[in-house]
Amino acid sequence: MDDEDEARLRNIVYVRLPEDFARSIGGFLLDPSIALPVETGGDPERFRPGDLVLEALLAGMLRVLAYRPDHPDADYFRRFVTTVKPSILGELSEAGILKSRNGDLDVAEEIFRALRGLYPDRPESYLNLASVYEKRAQEYGRLDNPGLEEEFSQRAFDLYRRLLAFEPPVPDAYYEAAFFHLKNRGYDRARELFETYATLGEDAERVARAREIVRKLRTQGSLDTLFKEAYDFIRLGREEEGIGKAREFLSSYPKVWNGWFLLGWGCRRLKRWAEGREAFEKAIELGAEDADTYNELAICLLELGEYRECRKRLEAALRLEPDNVKIVSNLGTLALKQGRPDEAERFFRTALELDPRDPLARSLLESLASGDGGPG
Repeated sequence: MDDEDEARLRNIVYVRLPEDFARSIGGFLLDPSIALPVETGGDPERFRPGDLVLEALLAGMLRVLAYRPDHPDADYFRRFVTTVKPSILGELSEAGILKSRNGDLDVAEEIFRALRGLYPDRPESYLNLASVYEKRAQEYGRLDNPGLEEEFSQRAFDLYRRLLAFEPPVPDAYYEAAFFHLKNRGYDRARELFETYATLGEDAERVARAREIVRKLRTQGSLDTLFKEAYDFIRLGREEEGIGKAREFLSSYPKVWNGWFLLGWGCRRLKRWAEGREAFEKAIELGAEDADTYNELAICLLELGEYRECRKRLEAALRLEPDNVKIVSNLGTLALKQGRPDEAERFFRTALELDPRDPLARSLLESLASGDGGPG
């Protein structure tokens, strides 16, 4: 258990019942020899036995299962919670999915960690928790925090690895893990997982999509080592080396849009706007139709002063991903550049509704409120 997990348990106190207190709660026979974890909700020093209520006991057990699933009495806590609250799987799963969808990732993570501790043999909580970790990795990537981005990406990877070891196999684990590797440019592994899903899956639409992605991966030749090296160099801040590898890759595979995306990404990070625009436009010409490519191209167009085309690309990206905070914020920045502060404010407020922790939107809103006007 790491320091962060240990800190999450500081509000827990353990209560021992009297030795003659062997009674039933909701059909569960209490064992007085086992100390019960109680969530105090504040200062544990101020907790008194008279404060003990069933809700605090359930919360304490769930928190221990979330952050210390190897606790010696974990099985006892699991039996207690599932007996006293038999509907808890559905209730917490629904709450966790809603929190994740609304961007409250801290709470969503704790919920799914608790469910994983409560039902260690059920794959659903592992899948949901992996999804939360992927979102957190993306969030830290957007905030240019590569350390935490890598940490949460590794957590998701570890969960998928455990899911793929389940017996019998869990088809959805192969499908979601394949997309995880695809997003992280692990094309060889993504192709293998999609192929496996196509043989295991029962969802006809997903099976068809998996087969189509496999076909594209094969024809695009994106499995080349040069591509992976180019991506890693750029991701780690070694853009010049990454651009060199991307150009080397494109000399062999000039019609693979992913390679042009990498080239554009490296150029954009070095503020070589015209080169970035050219590369992203080439990627789109060759079939790239994803929000990231449109958004990256729009950033270059914005810096080049091509505002009309920039808006066109951002709107195309927003149609694909209506809840993408980066795109909404960039629309606000474009409105500022065009001298439309009221429109910019609406975009930044929308961005904060999608992600209340978005630093760029908050900073620019504060600039507008102070009359600074933001970037010119």
